[in-house]
Amino acid sequence: MPHAEQEIIRNLRQESSRNEAFKELVLRYQERLYWHIRKIVISHEDADDVLQNTLMKAWKNIGSFREESSLFTWLYRIATNESLTFINSRKRHSLLSIDEVNEVLKNKLETDEYFDGNEIQKKLQQAILSLPEKQRLVFNMRYFEEMPYQQMSEILNTSVGALKASFHHATKKVEEYISTFE
Repeated sequence: MPHAEQEIIRNLRQESSRNEAFKELVLRYQERLYWHIRKIVISHEDADDVLQNTLMKAWKNIGSFREESSLFTWLYRIATNESLTFINSRKRHSLLSIDEVNEVLKNKLETDEYFDGNEIQKKLQQAILSLPEKQRLVFNMRYFEEMPYQQMSEILNTSVGALKASFHHATKKVEEYISTFE
């Protein structure tokens, strides 16, 4: 674990330095966490809400952080779980099937005033939204964030082999989806 992370953790656990350490944690990781969450929940407003939940959960649970992984990996795991919980909550409250939820997410992408990508980027995002949830997570983490499989394994609690297979299948599906527009 990098020295800077160890220092943040140490300071978070001390009452006298906790607030300053948390500010440092937010400055260091907020943007990366936001974009990870945004790729899962799509909407800017939803991503902001999930990010706030993620940071609150980190604040409350830093005392139970066992330091078996890096601070970033731990935060990523919380962000991933909070994002999935958010989506699953939406599914339960709306009584929609997974396909219908994916369609809602695609519609949010279409109407998102904060999305500034071109038509090709929009098609890529639509292709990603057509993937099953786990494949979508793996694809985003590997393709956009270039995250190593080992780190993904720690975050998602899945074997490296299963992650490689998921990424392979996701890539094929994305390629097939995009090829229908050519």
